[in-house]
Amino acid sequence: MQLLSYIIQQTQLPSKAVENTISLLNEDATIPFIARYRKEMTGNLDEVAIGEIEKFKGLFEALEKRKKAILKALEEQQVLTEEISKKIHNTTDLISLEDVYLPFKKKRKTKAETARLQGLEPLAKMMMSQRVSNLHQTATKFISKDIKNAENALEGARYIIAEWINERTDIRNTIRKELERHATITSKVIKNKIDDEKAQKFSQYFDWSESLSNIPSHRLLAILRAENEGFVRVKIEVDSDRLLHRIENRIIRIENECSEQIRLAIQDAYKRLLSPSLCNERMSLAKEKADEEAIVVFSKNLKQLLLGAPLGEKRVLAIDPGFRSGCKVVCLNAQGDIEHNETIYPHEPQNQKLEAIKKISFLVDEHKIEAIAIGNGTASRETAQFVKKIQFKNNIAVFVVSEAGASIYSASKIAREEFPNYDVTVRGAISIGRRLQDPLAELVKIDAKSIGVGQYQHDVDQTKLKKSLDNTVESCVNTVGVNINTASESLLSYVSGIGPKIAANIVNHRNTNGAFSNRNNIKKIPRIGSKAFEQAAGFLRIKNGKNPLDDSAVHPESYALVDKMAKDYKIKIKELIGNTSLLQKINLVNYSTENTGLPTLQDIVKELEKPGLDPRATAKVFSFDVNIKTINDLRTGQLLPGIVNNITNFGCFVDIGIKESGLIHVSNLSDTFVKDVNTIVHLQQQIIVKVVEVDVARKRIQLALVK
Repeated sequence: MQLLSYIIQQTQLPSKAVENTISLLNEDATIPFIARYRKEMTGNLDEVAIGEIEKFKGLFEALEKRKKAILKALEEQQVLTEEISKKIHNTTDLISLEDVYLPFKKKRKTKAETARLQGLEPLAKMMMSQRVSNLHQTATKFISKDIKNAENALEGARYIIAEWINERTDIRNTIRKELERHATITSKVIKNKIDDEKAQKFSQYFDWSESLSNIPSHRLLAILRAENEGFVRVKIEVDSDRLLHRIENRIIRIENECSEQIRLAIQDAYKRLLSPSLCNERMSLAKEKADEEAIVVFSKNLKQLLLGAPLGEKRVLAIDPGFRSGCKVVCLNAQGDIEHNETIYPHEPQNQKLEAIKKISFLVDEHKIEAIAIGNGTASRETAQFVKKIQFKNNIAVFVVSEAGASIYSASKIAREEFPNYDVTVRGAISIGRRLQDPLAELVKIDAKSIGVGQYQHDVDQTKLKKSLDNTVESCVNTVGVNINTASESLLSYVSGIGPKIAANIVNHRNTNGAFSNRNNIKKIPRIGSKAFEQAAGFLRIKNGKNPLDDSAVHPESYALVDKMAKDYKIKIKELIGNTSLLQKINLVNYSTENTGLPTLQDIVKELEKPGLDPRATAKVFSFDVNIKTINDLRTGQLLPGIVNNITNFGCFVDIGIKESGLIHVSNLSDTFVKDVNTIVHLQQQIIVKVVEVDVARKRIQLALVK
């Protein structure tokens, strides 16, 4: 099978779109670039579809690489036949490919191999023929110095037969189908762990049984974590008697002495070879599926968080709250640069409220503060209430900002390079303030796994997780666009075609030569070739540059076309930008070319109407119920404001202003069936919830969505 037909079979996408997308990917074009600027070639495929093509392209290439390795190994063994070669070339998945290779795979010294060396393969073949009339007498002919009696000979022959059975693709597929349809996963607590305090969070899996094909991803990952931490034993179970009977029907033709031996060999093959191998394979497939589902949830959450509402270029006072150690306060200018920092002690044990009020009031006036950001960690509620009571001269909005990952950032190499003269506590406060100004620009500096918007992120396939999260960050960064003159090295590194090295070169060039005045200057950056420029240019913005198109998503390759539009209407480009009534009159067909069709032209007009428009919403102030201070204040039936802070397949978690987040189970999200939680709520959404149940001992809160 060829690459093109393989991807079409897997994705059901149009042939021409797939073919052109493959060509673009082979030219190292990025997914954001292809989706935004090559719509004519792809038939207007979105990033998800292009991502699927890229995924299956990678799987196909891995399959082809394995095929070549196997063909080479078989050639070296001098066992490659035309029939085997054809089978290998026709396989479309790794499992089938490994089944073809299994009989020829070099094995460690097995019981079957030992029996062959003892000369028992002819006896095994005679037994499989099921034509031997006196098997015991025949077996005595194989007695030697290694084979003491007929029973030893029969046992050795059975080992060889068991290996043959294990290598039969039809039998392996029969067991696979049975496992896929009817396998059960069971977990039992390890006796000496039943009273272990750490094991209690897995107590529901101390005696658990469920269909492996139907188990939700989060539950499978939880059970496997319990197993990895040594609290339970996990098994895959299936009706062995039924399977053995089905295997016997495939092999045994008549009942005689041979059939009795074959039946024993089947039981040995199943117990010793087939069941362990295929149960592990089935568990791996189930784990892979659970990983993929968990990664999808994580990526969706991350996207929502990264595209969270920014406050914009406002002067911010940020507070990293605390009790005994005090509250770290920083003042940031509109570009996020630090202007001042100090510590205040408004809470116990110091209780210096008056001094803190005076200090905050002074800083707000002195630095012309427009908003206050307070981290949502320890002492957050108390600090927010304290700040909101201060009488400022102007209306100052107070925001509570997620601290997730801030401590990771503050101790990171990036933070040390950004703020070498400040300690981790000050860096943490700066990060909180910058998150309010622009969540995307700040969060890209943190390992996505540390942001806290997923479950079991440390249990899933780390390579797949990293790729998915990197793709998500790249998509978000390029969706919003990046100001090349102010963006950090971290943010620039996610721009299409850039990467860490070129990002560093951009910052160095900026520091040495000053701000970029037009997109053509980008070509002067070291290591930026024509390909990198093509991929990146449309996503890099230049504010107040010489060409107004440089602050838009219009790609430089389309500048001439926009210029022609303006000339046709006898106006300058800057007069065309924002002129909605005129833009809507343009007959786009007149500007269509072989390479630029209506999809691209429509994108250009849309961009000209509102150039550089940030697709994100604007940050809104939110307040928790001031009467709810701890879990002990909760009562069934209460209605409370909350913010969605995590989404899973089984529901969403909600911050209601106390240490413990509450869970809205999927069944409490709507009166109708909910297939995807993201269709009902989104991350950072401000909602009203109803308290359904409170378990103070286990610190669990059950909620229901009201609105």
